[in-house]
Amino acid sequence: MIQIPDTLAACAVDVLTTADAMEKTAKSRLYAKAWFAGRAAGQPMPIGSAEPPARPARPERPELLAPRDVPRRRPGTPAGRKALLHAVAHIELNAVDLHWDIIARFTATPMPLGFYDDWVKSADEEAKHFRLISDCLATLGSYYGELPAHAGMWRAAEDTATDLMGRLTVVPMVLEARGLDVTPGMIEIFRKADQPDAIASLETIYAEEVGHVAYGSKWFHFLCGRHELDPKETFHTLVRKYFHGALKPPFNEEKRAEAGIPPDFYWPLAEQAE
Repeated sequence: MIQIPDTLAACAVDVLTTADAMEKTAKSRLYAKAWFAGRAAGQPMPIGSAEPPARPARPERPELLAPRDVPRRRPGTPAGRKALLHAVAHIELNAVDLHWDIIARFTATPMPLGFYDDWVKSADEEAKHFRLISDCLATLGSYYGELPAHAGMWRAAEDTATDLMGRLTVVPMVLEARGLDVTPGMIEIFRKADQPDAIASLETIYAEEVGHVAYGSKWFHFLCGRHELDPKETFHTLVRKYFHGALKPPFNEEKRAEAGIPPDFYWPLAEQAE
């Protein structure tokens, strides 16, 4: 029986310091349920404060490799599709930690309760996404941890550990927005392979990730308003400061706009990188 901590920040740190992926995602979903139950009852759990780890706890496997060392497999093959699902599972597990980390790490910055609503909801959905993809791997006789994975997933969190606006810029508005660009192509790969469970899981992820990007945009603009900053100029400055690499087209302009990110935010950065 999991004991629910007394504050939301303590819940976040408990998730972050849990290594086992299934236990981590179970706690993520349980603590989200407890948070929203308190909100519905008009008695929200205290935010509190707690010291998050510099890096979240991780299971012994998968082996984490530098991006250049992760084996590349062709997505048109069964091995390639399994590797693609494994990579998605790795991204989703990291996203669980990223959303709990933003809750625990920035409690010194006063934010409305809606800020916490959004990231708790996102952490809950990312935990669901991880489990959906884990089920897809199981149908292929695989599991999360069987293959090596990208070691650089936490770099954006480390780089923005003291900058809330930087975190909102790089994680939801750049990295998760990139997911909106590439997921339709992934869905098509599994459609051609006639794998309906993978299609359904990826379609769920695609629909819900729009909301996560939108939360980033909403709270980025909120902080720009608080500090009387120009959002577009601030976005460009923070991406150049914290994001390592180019913003690569093609962009899913429709879904990015739906999430509150207009083309003049990202196209100038892509053009400069060429």
